[in-house]
Amino acid sequence: MTTGTHGADAREHTSDWLWYAGVAIAAGIWWLIYGQLIPFSEWATGLFPVDRHSHTGEAIAFFIYDVPKVLLLLTGIVFVTGVLRSWFSPEKTRAILAGKRQIWGYPLAALLGVLTPFCSCSSVPLFIGFVSAGIPLGVTFSFLIAGPMVGPVGLGLLYGLVGWQIATVYLVFGFTIATVAGVVLGRMGLERYLQDWVRELNAGPLGDLPEERLTMVDRLKTGAEQVREIVGKVWIWVLIGIGLGAAIHGYVPEEMMLRIMGGEAWWSVPAAVVVGVPMYTNAAGVIPIVEALLGKGAALGTTLAFMMSVIALSLPEMIILKQVLTLRLIAIFITVVATGILATGFLFNFLL
Repeated sequence: MTTGTHGADAREHTSDWLWYAGVAIAAGIWWLIYGQLIPFSEWATGLFPVDRHSHTGEAIAFFIYDVPKVLLLLTGIVFVTGVLRSWFSPEKTRAILAGKRQIWGYPLAALLGVLTPFCSCSSVPLFIGFVSAGIPLGVTFSFLIAGPMVGPVGLGLLYGLVGWQIATVYLVFGFTIATVAGVVLGRMGLERYLQDWVRELNAGPLGDLPEERLTMVDRLKTGAEQVREIVGKVWIWVLIGIGLGAAIHGYVPEEMMLRIMGGEAWWSVPAAVVVGVPMYTNAAGVIPIVEALLGKGAALGTTLAFMMSVIALSLPEMIILKQVLTLRLIAIFITVVATGILATGFLFNFLL
């Protein structure tokens, strides 16, 4: 073996270790930053000449906290799914989830969503990672619906607010909506309504080497390239979506909502959904609103329909999803989920 070959091997070995060290350091920095988001948002909000507990102060704090949180989640999840994608190509993933076995993917994805403490915009990064990895679209929708709608934070707060019986019924209905909606959307063959760049990403090769010949560094490079490509396309829409959501979050018109949701008219449930969609908050943020509305006499089914629409169909979430899904697919998604939410609202109003 020549001296030149020895030198090339040594440089390659050094380059590999630089990649390992770089990823480890980046992961440590990611973890430290993520853990300091709340104190940082409080400190940064204090720099503005506004009362922290005013409408404006709430909106600023929400924006400063949510933007880096969603971008960090997007970066981390896309990197991990990009690395995993190097082992499981879209074709292999679809083959694993095809046929009879795929039916289990819907409830499993919904269960993952139930166990994931994310709001709607925070669930979008994982949804994007699933889609880019070639996981069937209906399965990913089951996760996207269940995550924010029946997450552990909202479920726990609802349990403390209205008791375990209603919380359990809510869990069953939310899980069922997520599973059934995923099956319905999956059977409609909607992959053609993904944005072109997502379909090209799924159809494209993983690299110059066959999957089985990729080294670990090749796989890390694949993850980094996925971050550059995907995060580079959607980050500005994350800012726009969360900026809009923060503005709405700071100015929630409870009295107006009570006038809509306090009556017994049949239209109060769909009206609550229409009012809830433009708003944006997470499960922990919407529960105090739910408590205030119930305390002032709002019907439970109507209030739950409002809560589910705020969390699962928020306008900021749709703005971010627009970078992955076409408007037609978003409209279909909203229609299917809204139908399930309306059914839940009407049922609770009928039973209670």
